[in-house]
Amino acid sequence: MSTVSASSKLRERHAKRIRTLVTPEGVALPLTLASRGSRAGALMLDLMLLTFVTVATIIGLLLLAFGTLDGQELDKVPGSVEFLFVLGSVFWFVAWNGYFMFFEMGPRGATLGKRVVGVRVASRDGGRLTPEAVVARNLLRDIELFVPIVLIMSAPQDSSGPAGWAATAWFLVFLLFPFFNKDSMRAGDLIAGTWVLEAPKTELSETISAGGSAATNTSTLTGVEYKFGDDELSVYGEYELQTLEKVLRDDRAQAIEAVAETICRKIGWTPGAGDERAFLEAFYAQLRARLETDMRLGKRKADKFS
Repeated sequence: MSTVSASSKLRERHAKRIRTLVTPEGVALPLTLASRGSRAGALMLDLMLLTFVTVATIIGLLLLAFGTLDGQELDKVPGSVEFLFVLGSVFWFVAWNGYFMFFEMGPRGATLGKRVVGVRVASRDGGRLTPEAVVARNLLRDIELFVPIVLIMSAPQDSSGPAGWAATAWFLVFLLFPFFNKDSMRAGDLIAGTWVLEAPKTELSETISAGGSAATNTSTLTGVEYKFGDDELSVYGEYELQTLEKVLRDDRAQAIEAVAETICRKIGWTPGAGDERAFLEAFYAQLRARLETDMRLGKRKADKFS
């Protein structure tokens, strides 16, 4: 009985994290918000990686400095200590912010830590994740986390003055912020218009069914062969490919019909009835092949607006 009760509670908690996202094409997609635990785990993994890389780099700089000085004492060289401190601080700032921005601006929208736990950043309005949003959510992390930690650590250890209490309160407010909104957003997500979602772990190839074959582009249901030209495939980019993959993976008939009709209207085809999934599978396979070929040639198309 207790096992059933625990399973029921888990399902209930998962249901509370389900959201519906309406894409720019007008298609409603069910999404699952990342849990607070998975987000915290991803951040810890990223911080561990960043700490290891930055400490190793700073140690390397010190060894280089000692080698360059030919055995002289470092503090006897004018400005050397200050220079190394400034260099280390700049490197830490660039690594701290650049790491998150670089990976979250990528097609996966996830840092290495987020990939390990299976979550990613997405835009709450259904559009693509913009560089401005990524920059905003990551720069605000300094205000949420880094600044109060520095203030707490730099406060006098033998006093509990107002500055220390204020820094602690500041830290706790931002730390507990995700617990006081239903979408578990940190302040950076609220400002940037983003949220963190569970990334699908199932490969699309496992979900392609008898409705059609992505390899042959031929429907096993009707025998129709779907072949799209460059002009028809060029209307969409990586974001639309990811959305189409999500639609095929979820396999919801209403969404498949709506997306097939939208694509047909966009590329000038006359939509048929009853074979929408085979049409989408063929379009997905050919669009993906085209985008991958373009990327190998140094060309990228982020979305239909590019």
